[in-house]
Amino acid sequence: MRVGRPVKALPQPLCDYCGVRAVLARAGDDAYPYREDHGPLWICTACEAWIGVHARSTRNVPLGRLANGALRDAKSRLHDALEPLVAAKMRRDGVNAFEARGKAIRWLAEELGFELASPSVHLLSLEQCEAAIRHVEAFVAARRGGGGTESDESDESDGESSEQR
Repeated sequence: MRVGRPVKALPQPLCDYCGVRAVLARAGDDAYPYREDHGPLWICTACEAWIGVHARSTRNVPLGRLANGALRDAKSRLHDALEPLVAAKMRRDGVNAFEARGKAIRWLAEELGFELASPSVHLLSLEQCEAAIRHVEAFVAARRGGGGTESDESDESDGESSEQR
């Protein structure tokens, strides 16, 4: 008999594309999409959509929503677009990459009116990723066109402008 708090059920995400419950796959399983071990993944084999799990998660909590090829590509492009802002934020404020990226995602969510439970690219839809990429590209272009430096580009990623400091 177990004594103490009850163990919560394993979080089993639903596929956003077909509504089927995802299955947990590990390296070596037939459904596992990578040759190397990238950790466990929640996979919808019918849609070829998957999402990783939080590092060191004992319950295999998914990072966000299952992503098909188009959404995975958009998330990758958003990460690439944010990387110069994140790097500048790290240099300027001495924060780590996770904190700088979180602040950038919070800034984007606020600017674009997204409701996110936590600041993570993995929670965004394809349309939200595309809108965020356009916003970041326009922001960077405006800063460069206005004579801003690369370190100035990240000023807005934490919601502060240079005038507010």
